[in-house]
Amino acid sequence: MRMKVQLSVNGRNIEGEFEPRTLLVDLLRDELRLTGTHVGCDTSQCGACVVHVNGRSVKSCTILVAQTQGSQVQTIEGLADGEKLHPLQAAFKEEHGLQCGFCTPGMIMSSVDLLNRNPDPSEKEIRDWLEGNLCRCTGYHNIVKAVQTAAKNMRN
Repeated sequence: MRMKVQLSVNGRNIEGEFEPRTLLVDLLRDELRLTGTHVGCDTSQCGACVVHVNGRSVKSCTILVAQTQGSQVQTIEGLADGEKLHPLQAAFKEEHGLQCGFCTPGMIMSSVDLLNRNPDPSEKEIRDWLEGNLCRCTGYHNIVKAVQTAAKNMRN
């Protein structure tokens, strides 16, 4: 039995019939070809699949498409304004907050949510917030610097 679901993804209205067990990450990657949302672990441990649902960061491997009925979903692809990077994307580039880049979309999407809630987080608050996002390359130092830089730039 398929379920009819309507939602918005990066400002684009999506309507379709989906299996009740279809995960949001699968809709984004397989159906909509928004491959910036990564699948890292399939167990909600790594945070590579973080997107925003109604403005809040969620791990898209833990939410069913059916749960997003009527929701606004934003992925890393919808964060920039055309060619203009979001301040967090620009800060990750400026501060070398990435190496292999696999975790980067989830890190950025989680950090956007943090800065929307707390425009001037401490280093500890940033590290605590990103606890559910794993990076196997950078050791987090430059990621934290990037979030701090973006926070400063967004406040100015």
